[in-house]
Amino acid sequence: MKIALTGSIATDHLMTFPGSFSDQLMADHLDQISLSFLIDELEVRRGGVAANIAFGLGQLGLRPRLVGAAGEDFAEYAAWLDRWGVDTSDVLISSTSHTARFVCTTDNAQNQIASFYPGAMTEAREIDLSYIADRAGGLDLVVISPNDPDAMVRHTQQCRDMGIPFIADPSQQLARADGAMVRELVNGATYLFTNEYESMLLKQKSGWTISEVLARVGAWVITHGEDGATISRSEQPAVFGPAVPPRTLAEPTGAGDAFRAGFIAGIAWEFDDDVSAQLGATMATLALEVVGTQEYSAETADMLDRLHVTFGAESAELVKQRLVERSVLTCP
Repeated sequence: MKIALTGSIATDHLMTFPGSFSDQLMADHLDQISLSFLIDELEVRRGGVAANIAFGLGQLGLRPRLVGAAGEDFAEYAAWLDRWGVDTSDVLISSTSHTARFVCTTDNAQNQIASFYPGAMTEAREIDLSYIADRAGGLDLVVISPNDPDAMVRHTQQCRDMGIPFIADPSQQLARADGAMVRELVNGATYLFTNEYESMLLKQKSGWTISEVLARVGAWVITHGEDGATISRSEQPAVFGPAVPPRTLAEPTGAGDAFRAGFIAGIAWEFDDDVSAQLGATMATLALEVVGTQEYSAETADMLDRLHVTFGAESAELVKQRLVERSVLTCP
């Protein structure tokens, strides 16, 4: 399956605050917040939603095409992704802006305060998806993840015009999108991805009920953190996919992107929704156990063991067969 991943490419600056944000917030003065947190740790990592998902798919032996905009400082990052099987030849390189930056602080209760500088990402609106589809000899699936808003709308419309199935994954951009944009990004999607809070925000902004959303998409995948995920289709019982218990908990950033990578691999391999969710949950847990969004390893034996323990032998065997077909090995 030829998969194109449109969306953000960024560098993550991940910091750890040893206390609790809630202890520092005064309920009577939330309109006058002026706080500075003394940070214990700083990690600078590769990130961006599209790049994170591409990394996960690359580890599973699929060769996704990364479609986004980055700065001239992207060369080392591109080499890293190429090493993991990601095709970065469609990334637009800005001559004026740096690659986007995500700055996030996490407290000891896993609450987060984050900021995002778009940088070169604003030029993603210049990318013509039809040109990329021609270069690829056609595309089977396009993921529309958080990006420059105009780019998201353009690429969504291009998918509809070209008849290419697409996944709507607006996530962080739901906060700034108005109702018209939300409806534009969702309508006609083969899959819609949100977390639980985003699902409520999407309903509020679109003005659609759950049934009305499901009438406009093929399936709606809602992640619930440690409570797993649900996959809903119009007039069908919802499918529940439990989470995979982590062996340790390091940092939550990127777990949702890893889940998407696993689920999308399941789509490519024509798995049922439940098995796709199981693979997604396994990938998400691998990401939870490390700091950084592209530091986990989907090492075959470990991943299959977790699938077997949590979901049983049949699911593990299905995934194993696909990995063997693709001769997936851990990158040195």
